[in-house]
Amino acid sequence: MNDTDIKRWVFPPYNFTLVAIWSPLLVTSRDPHPEKFNRNSLMNLYLDEPEEVWTSELDNIDIAIFSAGQWFFRPFMYYEKGELIGCHFCNQPNITEISLYDAYQRAYNTTFTTLLNHQNYTGLTFLRTFSPQHFENGEYNNGGNCVRTRPFTKQEMRLDGYKLTMYSTQVNVFKEAQKEAEQKGLKLRLMDTSNAMILRADGHPNHFGHPASDNKSFADCVHWCMPGPVDTWNEFLLEMLKMEGEGFIEKTYQRNTTKLNLR
Repeated sequence: MNDTDIKRWVFPPYNFTLVAIWSPLLVTSRDPHPEKFNRNSLMNLYLDEPEEVWTSELDNIDIAIFSAGQWFFRPFMYYEKGELIGCHFCNQPNITEISLYDAYQRAYNTTFTTLLNHQNYTGLTFLRTFSPQHFENGEYNNGGNCVRTRPFTKQEMRLDGYKLTMYSTQVNVFKEAQKEAEQKGLKLRLMDTSNAMILRADGHPNHFGHPASDNKSFADCVHWCMPGPVDTWNEFLLEMLKMEGEGFIEKTYQRNTTKLNLR
């Protein structure tokens, strides 16, 4: 666990702590050659092992927000029960190619199973749905960019193809977990931002916003500008918290609230 994976902001007057945790795959990953890491290096992904960086925080969390997506497109060797079960884009003989959607589903199954069976976690949990990228005129590595200056209309753009599959995979696992959660008296909520964000191709940095050390020949049409469309996520969250019932926010405040924002 790296100290930079967890950031905390403490607000004593409001009895509130915000915790942001970097766990883009939710399950444990290891790079056999970290000194040579790049976007195409082959990492090991342990699909049945939740990442300790977030499980270690659950005892003190009142509200948790989970999301993961784009990192699953990279090359991986997949493991379960400590055994290699397949890979994605590994190009190695005698190893089964496993769909990234299958791995994505397994990772979310592990995440929700961990939450629902954690002895001391009784918080309110949100799944924030898949955040789509908007490369046009090519892929990220062959000239793709995002130069639009206005949002799409609903008639011009909708979730489809792999973006819809990623979204549907998340939602299907969530629905099954929500049924079990209700039986255990736990609260799981779906914060569906995908259908709104698919329209916001104008909200990415494109060739701007890179650190000086980055390769500026690649446009960034995955991350979002701030301020920008992602600011609406806070509004969605606030409205959903209000929907938990009158007094919910005040009661949470009295419990010394810690919010876990996991991404």
